[in-house]
Amino acid sequence: MAQERKIRTSPVSIVAAACACTGWLLAVANGAVAEKLRVGVNLTTIETLPIYLVESDPAGAGIELSGGAIPALTAGNVDVVTNAETQAILRSTANPEIRVILTVAEYGYRIVARRSAGVRTAADLRGKKIATSLNSSAHFYIVKTLRNVGLSEADITVVGMTPPEMPAALARGDVDAVSIWEPGAEQSARALGLDAVILQGPDYRERFNLNTTATILADPTKRAAVADLLRAIIRTSLRVREHAGEVQPVIAAKLGLPQEIVAATWGLFRFPASIPDDLLESMVEQEPWMAKNQNRPPRPREAIAALIDASVWREAQGEPLAKSNSPHR
Repeated sequence: MAQERKIRTSPVSIVAAACACTGWLLAVANGAVAEKLRVGVNLTTIETLPIYLVESDPAGAGIELSGGAIPALTAGNVDVVTNAETQAILRSTANPEIRVILTVAEYGYRIVARRSAGVRTAADLRGKKIATSLNSSAHFYIVKTLRNVGLSEADITVVGMTPPEMPAALARGDVDAVSIWEPGAEQSARALGLDAVILQGPDYRERFNLNTTATILADPTKRAAVADLLRAIIRTSLRVREHAGEVQPVIAAKLGLPQEIVAATWGLFRFPASIPDDLLESMVEQEPWMAKNQNRPPRPREAIAALIDASVWREAQGEPLAKSNSPHR
């Protein structure tokens, strides 16, 4: 994972991608110094862009960013954290207080395969080795794509692998295809060159969400700080949607990527800063698959619905600009 970095901004402290983090000072809307709010964001993905932009927002004068994901939240190391919706499903069996409070970004997956391995369509994946990050949104995308052509996971070999390993493994022929988020998918396609086949499966969008816990939302001071953060993300997300050419260099620099990779994948992303109308349906669809992987019974729809708390997002929209800038699809 990326090494911890710290970047100053404002009312909240934000922590990011996959390791534990420290705490930092937070200011509430009236400018008063508040209790520390420790927040986690992913330092390695394009989806994090609206949160990075908060550092240049008026609300951003004291924010610090470093690494952490839902395990850091459930360990009590952070108060707010980013992760795909699959991780809220996975981790909430042991920690039912996890709450999804905002979808920062959505990403439309694709599978990158080797033409020389005999792959032309998704049906050709039968018997092939596919690399992915296990129990992730990328893994679920493989499952959904296979189902769409009458196949199952039993018809392939799933190979657990980290995103940076995938382009070289695919080019060497260690695996026949990869399913991963950006920039890993684009880098894998470029590693194959003319040998690359891009498979677009059925509709599924990874939801890169902001997560917290019911206990944190019940704390008035922390809740106010979280609402301030959401207001800032709503503002910066509008900038992302309306000024792509302006903000693409920002995330390219943050991730150490050529800007052309960000530009090439841009159309696969949406930055709604909302609670999408179909978020619950997507999570309900994923629950039986995750339950099987965890060797447990699937939870009822009501238990999955309880993981989504839109109340603080609705609070954040009390600001007129935020309200007009929050698409709800």
